[in-house]
Parts: sequence; C-alpha cells; structure tokens
Amino acid sequence: MAKDFSLCWDIDSLNKAYRQGYMAGVMGMEQNRCPFVGEIVQAAWEAGWEDGYQNCELQKPPRQIAS
Repeated sequence: MAKDFSLCWDIDSLNKAYRQGYMAGVMGMEQNRCPFVGEIVQAAWEAGWEDGYQNCELQKPPRQIAS
C-alpha cells in the first residue's frame, strides 16, 4: 500500500510553503503553480499566495477615472 505523504509535514514545512506562496503572490505568479504535493502543505502555500497577492493589490496606486 502506498504511503500517504500528505501527512508528512511539520510547522517548518508549513512556514516554508506559506512564505514561498506569499512571494509567488507578490510576484504575480498564477495560483495554480503550487510546487508542493500534499493537501496540507498546498493549503499553506495557497494561503500565502492569497495574502501576498492581496497585499500586492493593496500597494498599487488607485486608478484614476478618465474625465
């Protein structure tokens, strides 16, 4: 029987996945480019991506409406 690697994680691997996801979001990478395998670690990466992407969007200057 195959071993379920989705259970092989620790707090360090979750922090690493989150940080890498955050940087990917800030850099504008697509969310479907997660390099991790395993549901829990992928969720950490996706949470980081969402936070990074949202932070990047908040830092953009507001668009001016043409008069």
